[in-house]
Amino acid sequence: MSPPSDLLRQARPTANIAVLASGGGSNLQVLLDHFDGERAQAGRIVWVGSDKAAAGALTRASKAGIPAAVVSDPRDGDALVETLRAADADLLVLAGYLKLIPESVVRAFHGRLVNIHPALLPAFGGAGMYGQRIHAAVLAHGATVTGVTVHFVDAHYDRGPIIAQWPVPVLPGDTAATLGARVLRVEHRLFPLCVEAVAGGTVVLGDDGKVHGHVAIPVSPAAPEWRFGLVPDTAGDVAAFATEWARLFPR
Repeated sequence: MSPPSDLLRQARPTANIAVLASGGGSNLQVLLDHFDGERAQAGRIVWVGSDKAAAGALTRASKAGIPAAVVSDPRDGDALVETLRAADADLLVLAGYLKLIPESVVRAFHGRLVNIHPALLPAFGGAGMYGQRIHAAVLAHGATVTGVTVHFVDAHYDRGPIIAQWPVPVLPGDTAATLGARVLRVEHRLFPLCVEAVAGGTVVLGDDGKVHGHVAIPVSPAAPEWRFGLVPDTAGDVAAFATEWARLFPR
């Protein structure tokens, strides 16, 4: 089934993007940077909200001149929808937002509500699975591959249709912190491309419940630094890192 034609692009050429974040806001910062300069025509951040008054994301928004506010009751979906409509938001993006999105918001932004998760869903998702807890669980289970998932949001934690995923290797000697840092590098690369694709209508959620379209990746998918987020680690032993990668992902 093809996606309905009205989904292919009803929004304005430059989409208005609202962002919800609970923490420091590094993924918010990546979006702010991405939609600045040459990508400004693709979208703009118009509002940032957080369930935590001390969230670094609110500080980042303020520094960028973006209206920002504390979501006083994350369970009050009607109030959030009203706030988002007042901000003239076309798209709602969750960038490390830890609260379950109320069903009224999911309905109002159906097909226009996107989340990023630092694991390969459906593995290591669900209520309570966030931040270092995810990476610790990956290590505890002995997984050799983890990654990043960007998906449309439904009424459940981490269960909406998947837009894009990217694998990240789990290396011998990894801690939750080192693994999390490697995953975060891929988050920062993949997330803005997915948000832009949804904002521009090149990726849509069809009335069949499936994702249609594709995310444009500006470099060769064969590039190892893109496939697995490989950049020189603190130790700087790139050769050893490449050897480990070849062992974990034989071709």
